[in-house]
Amino acid sequence: MISDFIKGKKKLDYPPEIQKGIVLHRAIDEFTDSHPVTQEAKSFFRKAYRLYAGAFVDVTYDHFLATDVKQFAHEEQLDVFCQETYRHLESNSFPLPDKFQQMLPYMKQQNWLYNYRLNMGMERSFTGLVRRAAYLSESAMAYKIFLDHYTELAACYEAFFPELKHVAQARFNELNNS
Repeated sequence: MISDFIKGKKKLDYPPEIQKGIVLHRAIDEFTDSHPVTQEAKSFFRKAYRLYAGAFVDVTYDHFLATDVKQFAHEEQLDVFCQETYRHLESNSFPLPDKFQQMLPYMKQQNWLYNYRLNMGMERSFTGLVRRAAYLSESAMAYKIFLDHYTELAACYEAFFPELKHVAQARFNELNNS
């Protein structure tokens, strides 16, 4: 969760287990960004958002993960996972990056993780992405693209996610056996 807020060698400021999590997160990002199916998904957003297409695809993949009945058979399972994640982040003894600490209360209060499953949550996520981006000014087109290409984006997720799980599990095992 915090990897995007920790740049370069700043990861060395964290305990070894957190460093492993950062390495895993970065490996997942690298695999995701370079995957041919992700390139296809980015093509829907690229004309309107160029270099930010990948960020919109990441949020889109979060939506499909939150609605994936193979991962969360019932909405309640997703909600339990989300609440446990928020509790874990709040109760951890290591210092969270400042920007993440500032964001966490809003994330929990508005239940961002759970709301990825809802169209309203996606619209808000796209708006938040634009608000944090240096060179973007609107998110309405991203939401329209998401809705207009929902079936194609869902197919990208379905083709991509099983491979991602396999790669992430293999990398997790490597990190924990080193």
